[in-house]
Amino acid sequence: MKFICLQENLKKGLAIVNHINSKNINLPILNNILIRAGENGIELISTNLEIGISHQLRGKVDEIGEMTVDAKTISDYVGLLPSERVEFNENENEVLLRCGNYKTKIKGESSKEFPLIPVIDKNSYCELNIFEFKKALSSVAFAVANNDNRLELSGVMFSFNNKSLTLVATDSYRLAERKISVKNGNIDEVKVVVPAKTVQEVLRIISNYSSDVQLMESDVIKIYLADNQILFSLDSIELISRLINGQYPDYKQIIPDKYKTKTEINRQELIRAIKASSIFSKTGIFDVSLVFKKGLINVYSSSGQNGESSIDLKADVSGDDNDVTINYRYLLDGLNIIDSEVVMLQVINNNTPCALSSINDEDYLYVVMPIRN
Repeated sequence: MKFICLQENLKKGLAIVNHINSKNINLPILNNILIRAGENGIELISTNLEIGISHQLRGKVDEIGEMTVDAKTISDYVGLLPSERVEFNENENEVLLRCGNYKTKIKGESSKEFPLIPVIDKNSYCELNIFEFKKALSSVAFAVANNDNRLELSGVMFSFNNKSLTLVATDSYRLAERKISVKNGNIDEVKVVVPAKTVQEVLRIISNYSSDVQLMESDVIKIYLADNQILFSLDSIELISRLINGQYPDYKQIIPDKYKTKTEINRQELIRAIKASSIFSKTGIFDVSLVFKKGLINVYSSSGQNGESSIDLKADVSGDDNDVTINYRYLLDGLNIIDSEVVMLQVINNNTPCALSSINDEDYLYVVMPIRN
């Protein structure tokens, strides 16, 4: 195998695929990146058996072939090379790299033991704007459950139809839902659960990809579904992952359709007041109380150890006088995601979920369970 490419392109390509590699004692080959030079170009591939990532690298292939190299070794070394052409020459599972006045040999391994990355049927797909998808995925991913007690909650639910994609995540204490428009596609009325690790890896790749204008060739991301697998495709990058088996709960049942109290308030003022009051919340409970009255919200907290805080904020409150006690960390998570100046908070009582949303965006909803007294 022999090819030539730019150091900058090789460095970026390795950074894209090597993030999922980790030390694997039982299957050491997973610590490696598969490098393949063929008639269609140069391809970098990595997998941890749950997720597989491939990247088409720009360059000139002189001799076809493939081998695997330790991901950390080659990534660390290539990152230190000058921004010049890199000559990659493989002979008997040993790589000779030349770049400017740098020359090195890196031990490799045969690709025979490297796991095959599934090839899925690309008939069922949808296309989304990459920036809208990134924003939507980021706005729900933080609400995924962090434990495996309920496997179906350890991922983000993707609900497809021809016109839109709805993303949902919940850990039973709070829930985030975001709907975005589909540009093109044929996936009709399908719900799947994508593992949290996959979601985080997709967000990482999109962030790196979309921040590099030279790398971007399109503002579209394509999603394909087939046989318990999901594939995300961005130009030269493909990420394939297993889906989570299990029935996602009917989350619509916990979202009230009517509220007794509705409040519109400046988002930044509410964030500041909650942060100030959180200093006096009870250790391990993280409680802050919101008291709703005509024209104002009182943000209150107290603890026997630190003292208490009471802050009155002007607000447009309609409906009944009310109060609710909430985990301030959960509330701040939702407030930090919403980017409008004014937010709407709707409450029934301290025993039922309250809803947070933007007054200008009907496609995002954040629901929090109160702390019951």
